[in-house]
Amino acid sequence: MTSNKQLQDLLDQVARGDLDPSRARERLIETLREGPFEDLGFARIDHHRSIRQGFPEVILGLGKTPAQIAEIAAAIVQRGSTLLVTRASEAASEAVRACVPGATYYADAAIIAFRQQDIMPGKGNIVVAAAGTSDLPVAEEAARTAELMGNDVSRLYDVGVAGLHRLLSERARLAAARVIIVVAGMEGALPSVVSGLVSVPVIAVPTSVGYGASFGGIAALLGMLNSCATGVSVVNIDNGFGAAAIASLINHL
Repeated sequence: MTSNKQLQDLLDQVARGDLDPSRARERLIETLREGPFEDLGFARIDHHRSIRQGFPEVILGLGKTPAQIAEIAAAIVQRGSTLLVTRASEAASEAVRACVPGATYYADAAIIAFRQQDIMPGKGNIVVAAAGTSDLPVAEEAARTAELMGNDVSRLYDVGVAGLHRLLSERARLAAARVIIVVAGMEGALPSVVSGLVSVPVIAVPTSVGYGASFGGIAALLGMLNSCATGVSVVNIDNGFGAAAIASLINHL
């Protein structure tokens, strides 16, 4: 038991009379005795992160071997926590599925996921809007992450400013969102346009998509940071995961 939801379930059982307080105390002590982290030698897994932040520790696949990812994943799942691996390869997914058979690999987002019963549902809808088809890997990383974190997600893809009528035809879906993630490369203009149409937070994600003067996403990043629209916040280049994490926090408030 390592999540807020599981702790709340324990308290609810006591309140209903389904669980004796002394037994609840024993279970809580058992949880605390397990320790806040687990040392694997090459990694220290933060098993109490969901208690502090509402979601278990996430594994970044970059720079780790498939075997390392699989060992960390197995330890997370064994504690009853939801598993999320970002920037994961097919080889990593095969290694993880060998020890976590129910894990799913989303190649379009480079994500490995295994959901357990420790995630609280969000309160509203998160819209993920992508300017162009080339932005979809980052957009899907954001969408899949937000879904795994307990949120309902709507996708609006290929609605960039080069054909503004495509975006305007979806104003009702934008207006119904509780928070919007906007993914765009090139000049990064889409978040400003979207923010000007809605009254909810907009999280802008610059992508490294574009020609030479885009400087690998720096042009989009600077454009978004200089947005004249209110309510726009910006994450790092290609950081779909970071945008989803922030959007999920907002949607759970």
